[in-house]
This record gives sequence, structure tokens and C-alpha cells, in this order.
Amino acid sequence: MIAVEKGYSEPFGESDFSGEIELVDMGHDLLTPTSTIIAYIEMLLEYADEHLKYPDFISDMNKMLTAGEQLSALITQLFSKKDYRSGEIDFEAFTSTVRHDLRNPINAIIGYGEMLLEDIEAEIHPEACVNLQKILTSAQRLLILIGDLSYLSKKSETAPKKKSELMNSNSTLLVNKEVCTVSTSSNKENLNRQAVLYSSKVNRQAGESSVDLNSGQLLVVDDKESNRDLLSRRLDKQGFKVQVAENGRQALDKIRHQNFDLILLDIIMPEMDGYQVLEEIKADQELWRIPVIMISALDEIDSVVRCIEMGAEDYLQKPFNQVILNAKISATLERKKLRDRERDFLKKLQNEQQKSENLLLNILPQAIAERLKKGEHTIADSFSEATVLFSDLVGFTELSTGISASELVDKLNQIFLAFDQLTEKHGLEKIKTIGDAYMLVGGVPTARPDHAEAVANLALEMLKKLEILNKQYHDDFKIRIGIHTGPVVAGIIGKHKFNYDLWGDTVNIASRMESQGIQDEIQISETTYQRIKDKFICQQRGSINVKGKGEMVTYLLKGRKK
Repeated sequence: MIAVEKGYSEPFGESDFSGEIELVDMGHDLLTPTSTIIAYIEMLLEYADEHLKYPDFISDMNKMLTAGEQLSALITQLFSKKDYRSGEIDFEAFTSTVRHDLRNPINAIIGYGEMLLEDIEAEIHPEACVNLQKILTSAQRLLILIGDLSYLSKKSETAPKKKSELMNSNSTLLVNKEVCTVSTSSNKENLNRQAVLYSSKVNRQAGESSVDLNSGQLLVVDDKESNRDLLSRRLDKQGFKVQVAENGRQALDKIRHQNFDLILLDIIMPEMDGYQVLEEIKADQELWRIPVIMISALDEIDSVVRCIEMGAEDYLQKPFNQVILNAKISATLERKKLRDRERDFLKKLQNEQQKSENLLLNILPQAIAERLKKGEHTIADSFSEATVLFSDLVGFTELSTGISASELVDKLNQIFLAFDQLTEKHGLEKIKTIGDAYMLVGGVPTARPDHAEAVANLALEMLKKLEILNKQYHDDFKIRIGIHTGPVVAGIIGKHKFNYDLWGDTVNIASRMESQGIQDEIQISETTYQRIKDKFICQQRGSINVKGKGEMVTYLLKGRKK
């Protein structure tokens, strides 16, 4: 590091001077480890050409060399500006984008270097291992220096510091190689220790829940080919199925047409950045449940907070620590698996609840079922007026002795199913069937002023429907229908087998209208006749002796007036 004061320069040493200084040699400080990296890569390529006949090794080393040359070009371009050569640094140049661009090639160098170091046989090729480690140490040193650039860029509005202030600063750039190496080693060891503990906890939880965390379908989204290659290869080694996308739009297209368990999404990308992609994913009702881990070469807390607030599951900084990478992916997949199980369980529970509700509605009127679900135990209501209908198939008992049980039930089911549809169509309530008798009511459990008219319409359609069924199935069923209007009491009886029923004199009279009626005719009482006579054609039958009631005037319902 070079300090400049009043036009001359000297390295920092033990001598003291009180003048103000400016840092003007960061380009050299960054280029030195970069040149070291390139030199060792070239040495390894020569060594590999003679001693290592692995195509993958040479291919990855060439990728590292390309990344080193890109890094060198970026640094040279950044520190070759006119204002820098004049002794003034434009700290505003150290934007997030510049720091991101500097870290990307370093990420490639560290990533490929770590993979090669894992694969190479140390006992057979100790020289190659040592050189790879030197490359990784230099790359880690570069990360620290770029982090210091980040610090200085935030302090760009501060007046130049004195030497003593710089030397005491925790984020000073005056870091010699020895301090840097010790700091890097110490930080890395501590980071790995924490990562291993975190990973062990996640794996233990995964084992307890019996979730296979290495069977997920993952999507890696990054505009840099080296980043996509590195991350996908690392994940592939862990047993994941990995696909890649080189931009945000390609990623969204894949997400909408394929199923993914996790998305690893880079933040800084051209055309459509990671924030925009994340926003679209979380706004889509079909995609928002897919967990997203944001990845970036930036370490800004504002970026981390923004991603989490937008719905990201986690945040990873490049270059990745392999243990932390595995731990965070495993933890995210674990949470997703558990959420998926919970959602499936809730869906099954809802389906079972719907089945129970449908079954309840088959037994009880909807209004009564709702009251039961709300906690009512005793349901009994009085209605000042309702219209009750009874129907009965004539001669069905005699018919049942000549056919099989299944055929009998099938025929009865065809008829009653048709009656059920008519009852629902007219907004009436079926009460029950007893043998071949069918009972329904209008105006219960929900009161309606036209209950008598609605029941009369349904009765006429019942006659027509039975005639159609007779022709369709070559049968000759006859039916009697009776209707009466009056007050009723309605309620639920039974505890384990619910039954909604009607009581009162009105029910008895309606039953007598049917039992003492004429086949293929609809017999109605005087009370019902008075309710519908203006809209329906009715023929007076005369006075009949009704069991338990004596003489009653009844009518036959013939049709509706036009």
C-alpha cells in the first residue's frame, strides 16, 4: 500500500508523520493477488499437461484462467481513470454493480478451485494441491479487499483521514499479506464450524421427519455461465436434479411449465433482475408457494432485507461456502416438504369435511344442517302454514313379489330420483320415503308465500314424469297424490341417525288425501284449493268420508290455467 503526501510517496512504516493522506494505490493492491492467481493457474496448466491427463481438470483450470483475466481487465479499467492517475479516487465508482462485477470472476475462481481440490488426489499430486490452495488464499484476500472498497465507498463523503486514524480503523485497507492470510483462515474456520453445526441440525430434523432432501428439482438462474455451471455441478454432486436459466424471462417460462421444488435466483441480471423475477413469482397464485433463495455477490444488508420482505426464503452470498450452501438448501427443502404435507393434509381434511357436509345435506335441509353445525342441539319450529304432499305407487307391493330385489330397488330408485330432481327444481323439501311412498313439503324449513302453488306445480310434473318413465322402461306404474295446506311442527329427531320430520293434523290430512284418492289423480283439500284456485284448474270431487275427520270436500287438480 502506498501513501502519498505533498507529492512524494513511501510505504507505510514505523516513521510518523502528521500530514493527511489519500489512498491511491488500490489498483496495485488488487492486481497483485490477481496476478498471483493467474501465475499459479498457468503453472498448474503446465503441470496438468505433463502429469494430469484429466480433461475435466484442464477444462476447469482454463475457466479459472479466463475468470482471472476478466478480473485483471476489470481492475485495470477501474483504476486507470484520469482522476485516479491524478491522485484522486472517484469513490462513487465503487457502486454495487462494480463490486458485483468484481466478485463474479472471483466466485468462479474459488468455486472451480474448491471442486478441483476436492477431486485431486493429494498424496499423488501434492504440488498441484499446494498451488490450488495458494490460488484460493489469494482469491479470499481479494474478497476482503473488495469488501474494504465497499466500506470506503460508503465513506466517500468523509474528509481524508490522518495516518493514525487509518491505522486504527477496523475496515482499513492497510492489510499486509500475513494479516490477510491469518484473518481469512480464521474467519473461514469459524464460518465452517458454524455451517457444520447448522447442517447437522438440518440433517437431524430431516431424519426425524423422514424427508428425502436430495430428490428435489432445482432451478439455477444466473446470467453468468460460470456461476450456472459451478452451482449446478455442486448441486448435481449432492444428488439434486438441476436445470438452469440464463435470464429472468427464461426462468419464468420454465417455472410456469415445469415443477420445481426450489429456485436459486441471482439478483443482478440484465433486462430483468432478480427482484423483478421474485416479484412475479410471489404475485402468481400458481407459483408463489415455490421457495426462492436469492444469490448475489453483494453483501449489503438492505438487499438481504428487501429479498426477505418480498417473500424470499433465504439469501446466499457468492462465493458459496459449500457447507452453508448445502445446509440452507436442505433447510429450505425441508420446510417446503413439511408445508406441502400440511397443505395436502388440509386438502384431505377439507375433502372429508365436504363429504360429511354432503352426506348431512342428503339427510337434512341445508338451513337445518347449518343450524346443527353452529351448535344447536334441539331444533323444533312451528309453521303457521305449509303445504304437504304425499304420493304412493299403486300396486307396487304386488309387483314386488314377481321381480328380483335388485330389479325392484332399481325401478324404485329411477322413479324417486326423478321426483328428487323435481323437488329441487321447485325449491321444495323432501321429507322422507317410506317404502313406495314419497313425502315432501313447501314452506318448510324456509317460509315462502307461494308454497301451495309450488307444490301444485310439482304434483302435475310428477304425473307427467311417471308417464315418461313408463314409456321409457315399458312399465305401467300408477300413482296417487294427495295435498293439504295447514300448520305444522317441524324438527329433528334422533341422536345418531338424524331425521327431519313433520307433525300435526296437516300431515295426517295430506296422507288421507293420498290414501283415499284416485290413481293417476291429484286430490287436494278445500284449504289447498282456496290457495290455488285462481291459477289452477280444479274439479270438485265432492264430499268424502276421511278417516278420523269425517266428511270433507275435496278437489282433483287437473292443470294450470293459461
